[in-house]
Amino acid sequence: MKSTNNTSVKLPPAVPFIVANETAERFSYYGMNTILMVYLTSAAYLAMPKAEAAGWIHLFKGAVYFFPLFGALLADILFGKYRVMFWLSLVYCVGHLALAIPDIFVAMGFPQPDLRLCLFWGLALIALGSGGIKSCTSAILGDQFSAKDQHLMTHVYHWFYLGINTGAFFSTLLTPWLLKHYGPGWAFGVPGIFMALATLILWLGRKKYRPVKPAGKAFFAEFRNRDSLMALGKVSLVFLFLILFWAVYEQTSTLWVKQAQGMNNQIFASCSFLPESIQNFKILPSQVQAVNPLLILTLIPVFTRWLYPWWHRTWGHGTLPKIAVGLFLTAIAQIFPFCFEIAAQKGIVLNIAWQILGYLILTTAEVFVSVTSLEFAYTQSPKSMKSVVMGIYLMTITAGNFFVAGINFLCEKNSEFLAGNSYYLFFLILALANAILFLVVSRFYEEKTILQD
Repeated sequence: MKSTNNTSVKLPPAVPFIVANETAERFSYYGMNTILMVYLTSAAYLAMPKAEAAGWIHLFKGAVYFFPLFGALLADILFGKYRVMFWLSLVYCVGHLALAIPDIFVAMGFPQPDLRLCLFWGLALIALGSGGIKSCTSAILGDQFSAKDQHLMTHVYHWFYLGINTGAFFSTLLTPWLLKHYGPGWAFGVPGIFMALATLILWLGRKKYRPVKPAGKAFFAEFRNRDSLMALGKVSLVFLFLILFWAVYEQTSTLWVKQAQGMNNQIFASCSFLPESIQNFKILPSQVQAVNPLLILTLIPVFTRWLYPWWHRTWGHGTLPKIAVGLFLTAIAQIFPFCFEIAAQKGIVLNIAWQILGYLILTTAEVFVSVTSLEFAYTQSPKSMKSVVMGIYLMTITAGNFFVAGINFLCEKNSEFLAGNSYYLFFLILALANAILFLVVSRFYEEKTILQD
C-alpha cells in the first residue's frame, strides 16, 4: 500500500495486522453490547426495569473505558504495548465464554449455573480485557509512524476507524438475530469466537510491530519535566469537554433502543410503491444501532477524500475546530430523542426510520469528535506517555457513561426526577452549553505535534 501523494511512502507493515485485529475485536465487543439492553429487560430470569438496566449497562461501559488507563500504565512502564494487548486479549476471551456458559450448560444437559454470577464475571472480564487493550491499540498504531510518513497518520487513523465500524456494523445486525432465534449462548458465543480470531491476528503480526520499549523508571521523570506536564495539562483540559459528547452518544445503546421498541418497526411501511413483502419487513429495535457503523463506513471515505482536503486548504490541519463542529452537531442530534419522547407522551407512534436521521447527525458528530480525538490524543502527548494519554482520553467515555448511569439511578429511585421529556431536554441543554464553552476555550489552545523518534 502506498500513499496517494507524491512522496509515495509505503505504509508501515504492521498497519494491516493492527486494523484487522481491531475489526475483529470490535465485532466481539459491539456484538455483545448491542443485545445487553434487550437481554437484561426481556429475559424472564432478569427482567430489569428500563432505568435500572440502562444504569448497569452504562456502569459496565464506563468500566470498559476506565481500564485503558490501567493497561496503558502496564504498557508504558513495564511490559510494552504488544504484551499487554496479547495477555489481556486472552482475559477478554474468557469473559465472552462466561456469558455463553449458562446456555451451553443447558444445551449439554448440565445444571444451569447462577445466571447473575456468570453475567457479572463475564462483563467484568470483558471490561478488563477490552478496556485494558484499548489505549494500547490506538497508541501502537501511532508508534508505527515517524517523520517521513507522518502525513499518512490521519489517513490510517481513518482506516482504523473504518475497521472498528466494519466489525460493529455486521455484529450489530447479527447478534440480535442470533439472540432471537438461537438464544444467548450463540448470541454471546459468536462474539467470543471473533475475539479469539482478533487474538490470533495480533499474534501473527508480532514480528511486524515497530518496537517502542517501555520507559520503566524514566516514565516518572516526565512528571518532573515542565514541558511534559504542560502538554498533559493542556490535553486534559480539552478532554473534559468530550465527557458530555459521550454522555449523549452512549445512550444510543440504551434509551434510544427503548424508544425504538415503542415505534413502528416496519421501516418501509409508508413506501406504498414497494412490494408488500418489503413494506411488511420489520427491523428489531436493537438492530437500528447498525445504522451508526454503516454511516461511519459511508462518511469516513467522504471526509477523507473530499471534505478534509478542502477543510485543510481552507482552515489548516488543526484538530480542535473539527471537534468544535462535532460538539455542536451533538447538541442538534439530541433534539431527536427529545422530540420522540414528546410524541410518545402524546400517543403518536412514529416510524422507527425517524431514528436514522438522528443517527446521521450524531454519527457525523462522531467523525468530527471521536476520530479526530484519537489523532489529537496521540500527537499532543509526551513521547513516553502515549498510551497513558490515550487512556486518559478514553476515561472521558467512562465519565460520560458514569454520569448517565448516575442520572438513570436517580430517575429509578425518584419517579419525578427528570420525568418524561425533561430527561432529554436536560441533556440537550448540557450539550449545547458544552459546545459553546469549548469553542471559547479552543481559541486559546496552541497545538504542537509530538511524535516518536
